[in-house]
Amino acid sequence: MQTSTDNADLRALESLLAFWRDAGVEACLEDAPVDRTLTQPKSEVRPLPRPSAGPAAPMARGPDVSEGMAEARRLAAAAGSLEALEAAIRDFAGCGLRFEGARQAVFARGNPQGDVMIVGEAPGADEDAQGAPFVGRAGKLLDRMIAAAGLTERVFVTNTVYWRPPGNRTPSPQEQAVCAPFLERAITLVAPRVLLLVGAASAKSVLKKDEGILSLRGRWHDWRAEEGGLSLPALPTLHPAFLLRQPQAKKKAWDDLLSLTERLDQLASRALQTET
Repeated sequence: MQTSTDNADLRALESLLAFWRDAGVEACLEDAPVDRTLTQPKSEVRPLPRPSAGPAAPMARGPDVSEGMAEARRLAAAAGSLEALEAAIRDFAGCGLRFEGARQAVFARGNPQGDVMIVGEAPGADEDAQGAPFVGRAGKLLDRMIAAAGLTERVFVTNTVYWRPPGNRTPSPQEQAVCAPFLERAITLVAPRVLLLVGAASAKSVLKKDEGILSLRGRWHDWRAEEGGLSLPALPTLHPAFLLRQPQAKKKAWDDLLSLTERLDQLASRALQTET
């Protein structure tokens, strides 16, 4: 029988592991120490057995990534509106996540003319059920933060992939790459003033960086489209799911939002000066 102390230790361990995951740590220690300075003996190379005669059984595989990216680029370029883009995503079969248990494609919510596009990583269970991004506990916290910054009517929210990964795992770089043309097209159609990249998986994919979110957050970066020459300022910040586990980090996220509102004011002031 587990005691309350055991449960508390388990929750602390889960919180710590989640902290390092969101910080971008992707490797862990092995069960036993390994002296990598030792020279390992070469293993004997044995020839592979020759296949027997007769037809070989076909190997099951998911959608081809390069073919999926090409199809996504074609569909995205043909979408002249957000409605057409959402329909193209809904019918797209080039991302393997679609076939791994997701109920539906989850595209976006918010103001299609918003000044801020918020890009998360992937739908979760609540999003998969309701068909909209950031509608669970993390989404409610995000909404409260956006409201506190006075941005409620000025945001458009989406993700780097549009189907829920099994077990709410982080989407792979390949899955994000296949969906990237749709995200770029959404950015072009919405034409926001700035991007807010929420969490490590989003920031690393959109900015093509390898740094963890604790290093990326709070610093402005330039996002450039692969096609069309569009360039926008982008600000990585902590994921609200991370803030639910680490409430002491909320101040960092609030500082990021203050930086965001300040940048929006600067851009509005420049636009006004240009008009006059």
